[in-house]
Amino acid sequence: MPEFVNPFSGLVPRMMTKAELIRALRLNLAAELEAVHLYVAHAEAAEDELANEERQHAGEFLEVIRRLAPDEQQFLDVGRQEVEAMAARLAGAATPTAGAPAAEPATTVGSLRESAKEGT
Repeated sequence: MPEFVNPFSGLVPRMMTKAELIRALRLNLAAELEAVHLYVAHAEAAEDELANEERQHAGEFLEVIRRLAPDEQQFLDVGRQEVEAMAARLAGAATPTAGAPAAEPATTVGSLRESAKEGT
């Protein structure tokens, strides 16, 4: 989590090692993702597109981390594959068996928003 209250958290009295630089960049990435979250919330309340710039900054930090830590992409790929496998399992579970009654649609953030708009 970013340490905005500590004015000295980013000061390093020497050149950082590669590992320290990667750690610092991950902190920067976390700060950008937090900014995306805040700006998206503000944009939803005010019809603003400011969050897109923060999303771009997050992508920039992620790319620098990938270049400095060549194994980073491997871990990101494994995480992506795990999510794809979960999504495939969920999609398979959502397909009704022949003759079985159809299940109720899943509650999602989108369905909750629609319900709130409709007042139900």
